[in-house]
Amino acid sequence: MKRKVFLFRVVMATLFSAYMMLLITPTKLTVSADSIVPQSKAECVMEMNSRRVLYQAHGDLRLPMASTTKIVTCITVLELCKNLDEQITIPKQAVGIEGSSVYLKEGEVYSVRDLLYGLMLRSGNDCAVTLALYCSGSVANFTAEMNKTAQRAGAIDSCFQNPHGLPCENHYTTAYDLALITCYAMQNPTFQEIVATHNYNARHWKNKNKMLTVYNGANGVKTGYTREAGRCLVSSAKRENLTLICVVLSSPMMYERSTLLLDDAFALYKNVCVLSENQALVIDDKIKGVSRKNYYYPLLDEEIDLLEIKTHSVGLEKEKGAKQEIVGKFEIYLSKRLLFFGNLYKL
Repeated sequence: MKRKVFLFRVVMATLFSAYMMLLITPTKLTVSADSIVPQSKAECVMEMNSRRVLYQAHGDLRLPMASTTKIVTCITVLELCKNLDEQITIPKQAVGIEGSSVYLKEGEVYSVRDLLYGLMLRSGNDCAVTLALYCSGSVANFTAEMNKTAQRAGAIDSCFQNPHGLPCENHYTTAYDLALITCYAMQNPTFQEIVATHNYNARHWKNKNKMLTVYNGANGVKTGYTREAGRCLVSSAKRENLTLICVVLSSPMMYERSTLLLDDAFALYKNVCVLSENQALVIDDKIKGVSRKNYYYPLLDEEIDLLEIKTHSVGLEKEKGAKQEIVGKFEIYLSKRLLFFGNLYKL
């Protein structure tokens, strides 16, 4: 069925005047009345590198998240375990865990890498427990590490009580927090490689995440389902130089809803280089300085004219270990909201 309006266009048009008044904030949206794709209980679309929220609805609502929990489990293991080829003997405590499983047997031997693929491609709850016990000695100790990981990602409104996502009291996250955690995890190359894998040939495991095959540019990350949490999906997709993270929690049509949200975001936003490496900026009308890196930010077409770059000089100083002198500072604003700041170096 043809949509009468884009999901994002309606709200962005109404928000433009608010942008002019410095109110650049996420907004709750609903699909058009004749859409066959119902809204999730909570949703968030975030640009991976800037962490800019492009859209959210009920993004701060605390909800169970089923096996999308394993995003935190996986990145926590990757940060704790330095040798992914180390062999693990499957303990009795990890055998027969309810829910999705790769059917590990006591005494079998798997590498950490094998178990991470079983965790993320097949959603093995037995893999989750095995990895937790291996890394921290107990599930309780490992979940403490998971919560530390979430806090490092900036997710301060989440609480993890197990490594697999089975129903548990006080085990929750928000769509916004889960997007932040996924952005954090996707900065790890091994995590990226695992969640983008269609088939793990070493164990003949196929990825359950259908987004990898049905959505153009999809490169991760994790599905989830329990009766309490409903259908949950965290997706990642990259087109050109724009990478988006989409979270839908308790979504009756999670693949269709994620496709709709991602399509609209890709249609509306461009990842704009707001300051180029070696782009000369005038400082105090007398000297010029350059940045040492490129700065990108996802923008609507109508926001590009709202960008402003301010510069000011500083006393010449040598940066430690650098040959160039710092001659100024820059600040980049979007409707007077500070996006970036940094040093300018002598030409």
